[in-house]
Amino acid sequence: MKYKILGKTGLKVSEVGYGTWQIANDPGLWVGADLAESEKCLNEYVSRGGNFIDTAWVYGWDVNYPNKHPAEELIGSFLKKNNLYDRVIVATKIPPKNMKWPAWKDIDVQNVFPSDHIKKCVDDSLQSLGVSSIALMQFHVWQDDFILNDELVETIKGITKTGKVQHWGISVNDYQPTNCLRALNTGLFSSVQTIFNVFYQKPTKELFAFAEKNNIGIIARVPLDEGGLSGKLNNDSVFELGDFRSQYFTKDRLKELSSRIDRLRNICVKYKIDSVPELALRFILSHPQVSVMIPGMRKIAHVKENTGISEKGPLDRKILDELYKEVWERNFYSDVDPSLKNSGYLA
Repeated sequence: MKYKILGKTGLKVSEVGYGTWQIANDPGLWVGADLAESEKCLNEYVSRGGNFIDTAWVYGWDVNYPNKHPAEELIGSFLKKNNLYDRVIVATKIPPKNMKWPAWKDIDVQNVFPSDHIKKCVDDSLQSLGVSSIALMQFHVWQDDFILNDELVETIKGITKTGKVQHWGISVNDYQPTNCLRALNTGLFSSVQTIFNVFYQKPTKELFAFAEKNNIGIIARVPLDEGGLSGKLNNDSVFELGDFRSQYFTKDRLKELSSRIDRLRNICVKYKIDSVPELALRFILSHPQVSVMIPGMRKIAHVKENTGISEKGPLDRKILDELYKEVWERNFYSDVDPSLKNSGYLA
């Protein structure tokens, strides 16, 4: 496993991280997780040199059990059982108070991140994870004018002084990689989490250059496009009841996806690369601005395959040049939540 420094945090993180949205089940979004298997996967990940786990206050959260934070609690139990507090870096996220993803344009920050809500979520996460300090706390949605709010800024500074949070980051809205630059210029934030994969390459145009110049860590999320780049979906794929991908990947999109994956398979054959997932993940790690990518992993086989990518190294320039032509600009999330179409969010 190779390691990188996560921007200004100074934290040495494995370049293959662990995304945990899926590991504890999430009502109405992800289903089918086996908690015992999830714990085995975490164990396998750490045994292979992985040390960066990304989670969130809301992962697995159920409105019927508002004080439970299943993913954080599972991770906290795992850390305690194996005494891994000094070996594993956990990043988590504060949800918007209004529980709306993404943060809509022109919304008042007091509806999203009022001070009392931020403080409560920090305390909740500390308890769920069983730690006294959070290495990296991220805002789970963002609009860049939030940073103009003095109360928000003072809350961030105040919590940092208590030691409850060591470093702060922003998880930017889907497909809005530069909707954070004003905040980053304040020096309060050390990292940005953004969608970045073979199909969605917009972060390379401005965010990556800014991050490199200003020592901002980049966390690449959705590296396999919600499974689209796993190479396992086809025209006949059917998702479990409750899996949001039944709307994300409609029949027409599965057909388009299949043709695009066929092109990627041809690239794999041409350059003797073992699989589409390997191609997709090595594409991400070929960009030095990326500190860590966070694929979701619910099976031991996935952990072994994804962590093994690190030792294979970056792709040759000629392969990258071919992959730069595979951009597929679209926002399928707007069909999972149709309200986004009139929200001012789809920039």
